[in-house]
Parts: sequence; structure tokens; C-alpha cells
Amino acid sequence: MAALFVLIAFSGFAGTYWLQLPAGTFVGAPLLHLHGILFSAWTLFFLSQTWLAASGQMQHHRAWGVAGVSLATAMVFVGFATAIASMQKDVAAGYAQQARAFAIVPISAAVLFAILVTWAVVTVKRPETHKRLMMLATMSILQAPIGRFFFLAIVGGGPGVRPGSAPAAPVATTIGAGLVVAVLILAVIIYDWRKRGRPHPVYLIGGAAVVIVELIRVPLAESPQWQSIAQALGTFGAYT
Repeated sequence: MAALFVLIAFSGFAGTYWLQLPAGTFVGAPLLHLHGILFSAWTLFFLSQTWLAASGQMQHHRAWGVAGVSLATAMVFVGFATAIASMQKDVAAGYAQQARAFAIVPISAAVLFAILVTWAVVTVKRPETHKRLMMLATMSILQAPIGRFFFLAIVGGGPGVRPGSAPAAPVATTIGAGLVVAVLILAVIIYDWRKRGRPHPVYLIGGAAVVIVELIRVPLAESPQWQSIAQALGTFGAYT
């Protein structure tokens, strides 16, 4: 699964980022590069930690885990900053309501990721719980690269083409990628069921939380309450 996550992360962003970098066709603020590096690095970190644990190198696994906490913290802050900057850009371009609605996707993703990783760190002395929470935390951020496949299928590829190069799409367009994440969660639940005789409670509770967050964004995005929150968040800093 960890290797699959790396494949999804890098192939998902290939057409809208990685292949555009050497061609010089990617256009975006430096913050986007930092965001891409951090979130892509997480999947490599998760793969490395999985390999260390599976090969019995727990001392190295625990030592690198400290770096993982720092990486996760940076991801949350940069994720928030990138979401707010993107929203500010679209608001300035005259798409205020759409921009504030779509901001619920990256902002709620950052919050969910932070909660799952924090929960995993707290339960680090319970390996069966810890490793499943880290699995769910990584799955929760895969909606973005998976969504790129849907984006390219609809819009098509080309120089400079990427989400954010046009006004924010309706939040409902993220449901397809969310369903793929749900399938991944179902896969590990079935694996647990066959191996342990029952799914681990963390997969049931945490998995349900991930799916619920992905679905509840749609009705909440256009609500007056979220629009007010997004507007308040948009006052932090100024887009450059």
C-alpha cells in the first residue's frame, strides 16, 4: 500500500506539475513548489518508515519518526497557507463565492491530516493502532493527486494546465477522487478482516471520518457559515 501511495502521488501530479517543471511550462508562486515538495516527500517518508518497520529496524523507524512529526507539522501550515493564497487569488479575480467554497477542500484536508497524525503520535506505543492511523492519514491526502486524474480527463493536458489556473471548480467535482480513497480504505478493512478475523476499530472509526469529511464538504461549502469562515481566513496575509 505504501508503494501504491507513492505511485499515486507522483503519477497524479505528473501532468500538472512534475512533467511541466523540466519543460518550464509550470506557472505558480514559490509556495506551490514548497507545498508539492512537502506532500510528495510524505509519501516517500511513509514508504521508508513502512520498510524499516517491516524489516525489523525499529530503532531507525523511531528515530526517523521524530523527523516525520516535523514534516507533518510543516505540511499542515504550508497546506493552510497555500489554500488561503489560492483563495485570495481567485477572490481578487472576481470569483469570491466559488473560491471560498472550494477552500473547504484543502483546509478540511489539512485539519483531518493533522488530527490523524496527532492521534498516531499519541498512540505510538500501540503499534497496531499507530500504523493504521498513519495509513489513514496518508490516504486522507491522496484525494488531491487522484483528483488530478479526473481533472486531466475532463480538461485535458497541455503546457501550464493545472487546477488553479482557472476559477475554482465546484466542490462536488472532488467526489470521484473521494470515492477512490474510500475504495482504498475498504481494501485495508477487507485485508484486516481476512487476516485478523475482524477489521481493526481504527479503520472503522478513522476510515468513516475520512469518508464523511470528503462528503460533507459538498453541502457545507456553499453554506453561509462556511462562507463567513473562509472570508475570515482570507484576511490572513495578502496574496502575492
